[in-house]
Amino acid sequence: MAMSNQKLTKQELNAISWRYILGSQLNWNYERMMSSGYLYGILPVLKKFYGHDDKQFQDMLRTHNQFFNTNAIFGNLIMGIDVAIEEQDGYKAKDTIVALKTALMGSLAGVGDSLFHVIWGTIFGSVAGTLAQNGSVVGCVIWIIANIALLFGRAALLPLGYKQGVKLVTTLKDKLSAFTNAATVLGITVIGALIPSVIKATVPFVYKKDGVELVIQDTLDAILPSLVPILLVLLTYWMLGQKKLNSTRVIWIILILSIALSAFGILG
Repeated sequence: MAMSNQKLTKQELNAISWRYILGSQLNWNYERMMSSGYLYGILPVLKKFYGHDDKQFQDMLRTHNQFFNTNAIFGNLIMGIDVAIEEQDGYKAKDTIVALKTALMGSLAGVGDSLFHVIWGTIFGSVAGTLAQNGSVVGCVIWIIANIALLFGRAALLPLGYKQGVKLVTTLKDKLSAFTNAATVLGITVIGALIPSVIKATVPFVYKKDGVELVIQDTLDAILPSLVPILLVLLTYWMLGQKKLNSTRVIWIILILSIALSAFGILG
C-alpha cells in the first residue's frame, strides 16, 4: 500500500504526463493496442509505489500491460485518475484500476475522437487551409498555434484527472456530451461555409439554338448559388460511405472525373 511519504509531486505528475504523450503509441500492436505506451508513461509511479516489493511491482507491470485502447489525448485523463487511486489505496486497488480503465477507455474514446481527431482538425484546419490558399501566412500560424494549444492542453489533463479523480468523469459526463454536440454543429457550419469559397467548380457549357444562348451556370446560380460545389461535396461523401471505396480511390475518381468533364467543356 502506498504510504503518506509516497505522495506524487507536481513535477512527477508533469513528467509522467509527457512520458505518456511521447510514448502513448509506443509499440502499438493489434494484441494490446496502447498498453505498452500506457505502461511506459506510468512506470515511474509503479517504481515509486511498489518498488519495495518485487512481487507487487511485477504484478502491477503485468496489470498495466493488459489491453488498453482509447483516444490518445484522453489517455492522460485516465492515467491521472489511475495514479490518484493507486496513491490512495496502493496494491489493493489493482482490481479497481482494471475496471476503471476498462470502463473509461471506451466511452472517452468516442468523445475524444469526435472532439480532437474530427472537429478540432476540421475547424482549425479548414480555416487555416483557406487562409493559406489565399496566400495569407496567418493560416500557417493558426494551425501551428492550434496544435501547440492542443499539445499543452493534453499535458494538463493528467494533473487534472489526478486532482479531481473519478468525480471529474461522472460530473462532466453530460456536459462533455453537450459540448461534443455543440462542437459538431459548429464544425458542420464551418465546412458548409467553406464549400463555396474553397471548391472552385462551374459549368462553362453554353447551349445555343437558333440564335438563343442558355448559360447553364447562370441557370444553376438562379436555382441555388454554388450548387455545383455542393453537389461535388455530396458525391464525395456518398462515395466515402461505400464499402469498396476508400479515401485514395475517391481522390482518383474525383481527379479523373474532373479532367474528363473539363476536357469536354462541361466542368470548369
